Amino acid sequence: MVDYLRIGEVAQRVGVSVDTLRRWEADGRITFERRGNQRVLPVGELAGVLSSLSGSDKVSSARNRLPGVVVAVERDGVMAKVELACGDYRVVSLMSREAADAMELEPGVAATAVVKATSVMVEVRLSAAASSLARRLDGHGGAGS
Repeated sequence: MVDYLRIGEVAQRVGVSVDTLRRWEADGRITFERRGNQRVLPVGELAGVLSSLSGSDKVSSARNRLPGVVVAVERDGVMAKVELACGDYRVVSLMSREAADAMELEPGVAATAVVKATSVMVEVRLSAAASSLARRLDGHGGAGS
């Protein structure tokens, strides 16, 4: 079992850049240990880092909360497009520019994507047999189409 995560591994799991983690360390938001020339984080501390990003002091009826970091903000006259890195996922939100300005959203800001949807689709990779069946059901070939 791995006892420590290198800074690059922490960055990947948190969904931020190594530079962001270095800035957070300088600001006192995270503390890395040094092992030789490497910054490392004890594995047991990763959960605390992730929960500090989650905004768990908030109350909401939405169950899908993806802690992450703002990686891009595009503003125009009325709207803003905000992109978050939430672990392995990229989440994009369209909101009013006024809301983005009020929340002071800029790259590097910790934020949580809160998703409440009326419809959620699920995808899986199909085996060859299931793929053939799916094509027939969709009317793309095979007997009975």
